[in-house]
Amino acid sequence: MNKAHPLLLAYYGDDFTGSTDALEFLTLAGIKTVLFLRPPLHKDLDFFPGVQAIGLAGKSRSMAPKEMEEELFPAFETLRDFNAEQVHYKVCSTFDSAPHVGNIGKAIEIGSEVFNQKTTFVSPAAPHLGRYCAFGNLFAKMGTSGNGEIHRIDRHPSMSKHPVTPAHEADLRLHLAQQTTKSIDLINITTIEKGSDAVLDEIQAKEHVQILFLDGLNQEHLKTIGTVLHQKGKEKTLFTVGSSGIEMALGLAWNADKIIQNSFEFKNPGAASPLLVVSGSCSPVTAGQIEFATTNGFESVALASKVMHHDHQEQSIAEVAEKITELLKAGKNIVLHTSIGSNDSRIAETEAYLKHSGLTAKEVQKQSSKIYGRVLGQIIKTTLQSVKIQRILFAGGDTSSYAASELGIFALEMIAPLAPGAPLCKAISEDEKVNGLELNFKGGQVGTPDYFIKVQQGEKL
Repeated sequence: MNKAHPLLLAYYGDDFTGSTDALEFLTLAGIKTVLFLRPPLHKDLDFFPGVQAIGLAGKSRSMAPKEMEEELFPAFETLRDFNAEQVHYKVCSTFDSAPHVGNIGKAIEIGSEVFNQKTTFVSPAAPHLGRYCAFGNLFAKMGTSGNGEIHRIDRHPSMSKHPVTPAHEADLRLHLAQQTTKSIDLINITTIEKGSDAVLDEIQAKEHVQILFLDGLNQEHLKTIGTVLHQKGKEKTLFTVGSSGIEMALGLAWNADKIIQNSFEFKNPGAASPLLVVSGSCSPVTAGQIEFATTNGFESVALASKVMHHDHQEQSIAEVAEKITELLKAGKNIVLHTSIGSNDSRIAETEAYLKHSGLTAKEVQKQSSKIYGRVLGQIIKTTLQSVKIQRILFAGGDTSSYAASELGIFALEMIAPLAPGAPLCKAISEDEKVNGLELNFKGGQVGTPDYFIKVQQGEKL
């Protein structure tokens, strides 16, 4: 860091689990990072001596374009005023987005205006998570851990059937062209292979282009990308878009430039019993984890779809919280879930109710995530009044952000790595029952079948 750039990086995560993903890779790179759940003030940094990077956990992935404008203009302006070298709009590594929801093109339009930047660099690759970009096409492993098969994103068994933003196009240039009128081009893998000087030369040749994608397949490619971004951000804050691969890329570049040399030693967090798992995910990966856990001693608690009805919410929250409290006091590990996979009947019941209430098909998923997330948060908050919990696992990016907001958490710090993209974190809150909670947030695609058990044991995947 230097006087021109008090912070190395400030980022906005378009969903909650993606925000903790970036928190992890910055921390692992040796960069002291704090993730805020509300727009940070300069004085907030006084509570975190030596902080080098900050994040803001957002919800824009579940927002319509107009809502994104209302959310992102002030968020980007807040981050801009910290005068960091880099400001990153962090998106899901599977590039989840559509013209009507989570529109990445809209985010680029807003970012380019706030940061007065002609060309926005977009780097989707995250090889550490099994995400690769070649000749503009995105490929993703099934899950983020283990030896899952790699699929082109439009043929991915899960992402091609995503309930809100199904992947129908693997070429990200064509995908993004449906979301913005800005000009789009690519620096492909053959140039990335030649190193940072070749990439910088091609950037110069394409200076008229408004959006430039950067291919990437491995860590060496990330180092090249990070070197380029670091070079471009030396004089003026650079706004970029992409996965947590950008955090890893910049970490490699800053390390090579001896800007960061420290590394953190993480203590083994150990087991935490009983564990409460709160799942708002309908991913088949999460479904497999729920089924594995419940056949290995976890108690299953289903949240009925009737909580969509306002008249049933108060009673449902009280009843479910009471049941969970009894199980926790008995020492039982618990999975509280809104569905088990995409074929769960509760999904159709929820959609039917919301459509009957007058919502369009495009509005249903967002409202579903909001209601389920808030109800889940209130269940946890009610439970904490009666029983102490050490560790909670949240599954599902959209619902977990609303649940965390209900708990009054204003910031997170990383405790230890568990699974790639899903670290164990410490909650920072003015509520003494919430402050210090150990929290793990995982996206739908994250983790092996025994993930919940690994988190309960505090074992790294």
